[in-house]
Order: sequence, then structure tokens, then C-alpha cells
Amino acid sequence: MNWNNPIIKEIIERAIQEDIWTGDLSSELLIPESELGKAVIICNEECIIAGLPVAEMVFYHLSDEILFTALVEDGDRVEEGQVIAEIKGPVREILKGERVALNFLQRLSGIASRTNIYVNAVSQYPVKIVDTRKTTPTLRILEKYAVRVGGGYNHRMGLYDGVLLKDNHIIAAGGISRAVEIIRSRLSHTVKIEVEVEDIAGVEEALNAGVDIIMLDNMDIEEMKIAVGIINGQALVEASGGISLEGLVEIAEAGVDIISVGALTHHIKAIDMSLSLV
Repeated sequence: MNWNNPIIKEIIERAIQEDIWTGDLSSELLIPESELGKAVIICNEECIIAGLPVAEMVFYHLSDEILFTALVEDGDRVEEGQVIAEIKGPVREILKGERVALNFLQRLSGIASRTNIYVNAVSQYPVKIVDTRKTTPTLRILEKYAVRVGGGYNHRMGLYDGVLLKDNHIIAAGGISRAVEIIRSRLSHTVKIEVEVEDIAGVEEALNAGVDIIMLDNMDIEEMKIAVGIINGQALVEASGGISLEGLVEIAEAGVDIISVGALTHHIKAIDMSLSLV
């Protein structure tokens, strides 16, 4: 990850502005500006850590006198009660950054941890677990980073970096074949074409159109197996729609190449963490 990306810097600046705005009334009225101290960030449950560089950027944005020391790395599995970082410097600024830094850490670690569960569940199969565009508005670059930290892969970042023809595109164009024909006549040869299909007829039409990736949308297992057999390596096969952890192995066994899971970023429980002065 390029942490100098201006998009990330803007995300952090906006998060700080949202929380602090004109100042921290509690800390500024209570704590002398000159007071120095030390704090630790504690992870209160087992998880995969993600977001430490983001937390560090939050504190450094507030004060160049702060020293942030990560005691683990993103991608590490930590235990309940483990100290994952130390912060030294002006107490006022540490407390100003506390909630913003924890919000990033807790959510990104939740995404990495959930992704890791899905990845481990199908680790014996030649299949990739990928995310979707079901991300928190404006936080996509960080949430997709957390998916990678957890061992998953990224689908397209947005509408701009990949062609995925979904049901409404196909309706607007008058069918899969026509949609692919139009796109191919206007698209660079360096970009792949993916088409979402809902039945075997759609699979056959997409295959005949020569697409690169066929997404099987909300297919049951038996129909999925038939589709994989028909495609037979002529295109990558992606399973999508209503994917749950309970049905993951069965989908992998059906022979798909990719399983896209919106729940990796969409239905997330933040990891319990806290910051304490010591």
C-alpha cells in the first residue's frame, strides 16, 4: 500500500475534522498543553490486525512531537489483551486522536479478521476469495486493503477499472451478445470483460460471446456445477450473490475460480480495542 496516496491522507484529514472540528473541549480545558505522557493501544479480542499505519498517520497529523511505535504488524494474529502499539508525546494530542485512530483500527481489523476466516475455510481448494464494491462510502481504498491483509483478493476498485455487465446493462443493450459486441468495439484490448448470468442459457450466451469471466449470480449448487462443466476452462468462473460462510466449501467444491463475498466489507463487527494512558 502506498501510504502517501493523497486519497488516504484526505480520508484521515476528514475523519479528524469530523471529530475535532474547532477543538477538543474536554482535553483542552483539562490538560496543560505542555503535559507529556504515554499511552498504549490494547486489543481486547483475538484478531488479525489491520490499519496500524493509518492509526500512526492520525497521530502524526495531530502532532509531529508524537512518537507512535507499532508492536505488531498488519497481518499479524494477536491475542486478547495484547498491546499492539505505544504512543508517546503531548497528552492532549494523544487524546484528540484516540477515537479516530481506534475507529480505523477496529473496522479494518474486523474486515481482515473476517476475510481470514473465509480464506482459511477454503484454503485446500484452488479458489480465490474476493471482495465487492459493497464498501463504506469514501473508505473503499482502506477496506480493500484490509481484505488483502486478511489473505483475500480485490475485485475491481470501482466502475472505472473493469467491465462487469450486470442485469441492467444487459437489459439496456438488448441481451448479452449485443452488450458484449458494443463493449468490445469500444474497449481497450487490455481490459477483460465479465458478464453476470443467472441461468444456464446466460452461461451459454456469454461463452459464445467470448467473455473473459462469467459471474454465476445466485445459482444453486447443482446449477453451478452444470455451469462450470459447460464453461470447462474457457473463461474464469466467479460465484456471487448470497455467499455465506456455511456454504463456502460446497461452492469451492463446485469448481469455481473466484468467490466474491460482499459480507467481507458490508457486514462487519468491529474488533474491540482500547487506548489507555499508562
